Amino acid sequence: MYQPTKTRFLSLMSTVVILTHPDCARHAPPSGHPERPDRLAAALAGLQGLDHTPEAAAEAPDEDLTVLHPQRYLDALARKEPARDAVALDPDTWLSPGSLRAARLGAGAALRAVDLVMGGTARAAFAATRPPGHHALASTPMGFCLFGNVALAARRAIDRHGAERVAIVDFDVHHGNGTQALVEEDPRILFVSTHQSPFWPGTGLASDAGPHGTVLNLPLRAGTGSAAFREVVTGQILPRLETHRPDVLLISAGFDAHKDDPLGGLRLETEDFGWVTARLCEVAERHANGRVASVLEGGYDLDALRDGVAAHVAALGGQA
Repeated sequence: MYQPTKTRFLSLMSTVVILTHPDCARHAPPSGHPERPDRLAAALAGLQGLDHTPEAAAEAPDEDLTVLHPQRYLDALARKEPARDAVALDPDTWLSPGSLRAARLGAGAALRAVDLVMGGTARAAFAATRPPGHHALASTPMGFCLFGNVALAARRAIDRHGAERVAIVDFDVHHGNGTQALVEEDPRILFVSTHQSPFWPGTGLASDAGPHGTVLNLPLRAGTGSAAFREVVTGQILPRLETHRPDVLLISAGFDAHKDDPLGGLRLETEDFGWVTARLCEVAERHANGRVASVLEGGYDLDALRDGVAAHVAALGGQA
């Protein structure tokens, strides 16, 4: 049976480790695309004034990515990455020079975040990277995403660190269809998603509980605001997490449910991101020795992204 580490946390315990790299800005879809390089600067601006420990992300090698993505997919992406300009993989998802390095850095940051919290070096870690990952399927890029970062992190916790139960909570405005597809066959992984519905990508129905009943989809109507969102968290998400008793809690932290985001229709306030993060951290304290690893997903209004990241990371570090 998996036993949480008894390692005494050093002074790092009171801070959040931030994993990022400037080369994540090299992924450059065409002008006007919402998933633009400025998102990285906005996310990092949200860290100003917060107690955190920075660490440079490293690229995930093929052997880490092929846990969930076949080698032929990696090879196909490498062949398609252009030497200049940008090429479309689908109407939403693009490759430019540097895109694959940025995506591998994002996956590597998510894996390192799990290594840190499972190894007892840090209590919480946040991968401040782009492009996002929760729409990527095993062999198909989708929705701005190339690799399933948080799904890879969940498998890392199990395969390398011996976790028996992992929970993923995704509060992005879009359903994390890629994450669900990559983890739903593993009964050790609970996947929970709040998302706007009906909405792109058209998945995430409440009736879809996955083949093992380890998926909790909580679709929300456009216009849903703070009060209704918090009711869903307290009434459905927290009880389900308590039942699952995760050894580590992973977060797909998307900030496009903010009322100012141009791609979403939910009406969340900045304070809601700090509030939900604090509630999730409380569950992690009870069941996972405080272990929380978070990965940046969406968020396309730069000010809302900056402020959402600030609220989220403050709560991760107990500074809220």
